[in-house]
Amino acid sequence: MGHTFSESPSEYTFRRATTADTDRIMEIIEQAKRQMWREGKDQWTAAYPARGNIDADIQQGAAHVMLHAGHIVAYGAVVLTGEPVYEEIRGQWLTNQPYVVLHRLAVADEAKGHGVGAWFMHGVERVAAAAGVHSFRVDTNHDNSRMLRLLDKEGFTFCGNVYYQQGERMAYEKLL
Repeated sequence: MGHTFSESPSEYTFRRATTADTDRIMEIIEQAKRQMWREGKDQWTAAYPARGNIDADIQQGAAHVMLHAGHIVAYGAVVLTGEPVYEEIRGQWLTNQPYVVLHRLAVADEAKGHGVGAWFMHGVERVAAAAGVHSFRVDTNHDNSRMLRLLDKEGFTFCGNVYYQQGERMAYEKLL
């Protein structure tokens, strides 16, 4: 795409997504789905995440994007109202305090390998801090090696497994 990435935090902007961002967000989601399918992973399906999920994220104020030099390069839902599935963990969370959860993290193909996932996580941490929340939880599929590496690099602790209708996910928490 010809876009040059910088490792400087000043080049990145983290903000709430708007309906005007939906088409670009869906491009990034579709890129991530295709990559998962190429790698034989089934965490996301043709039906999920769908435009309706993104629309709901935007309406609830959870949808966030990461921009690099004004160009959207990542998407995720940043939720401060909890995740019902997390109530039934096979294992144990680090804390019982309020937490932020990140769902549907996707990085644009052209931005992969430039630390965008980590910058996005740092943005989530700033949202949590502004809300007075000191715990960050996330879950992922056992074979999502990119996300597992990112969670390890960012200091998350494996706490156990949670179960969605689609299957088992590995659950992680980080104290902020």
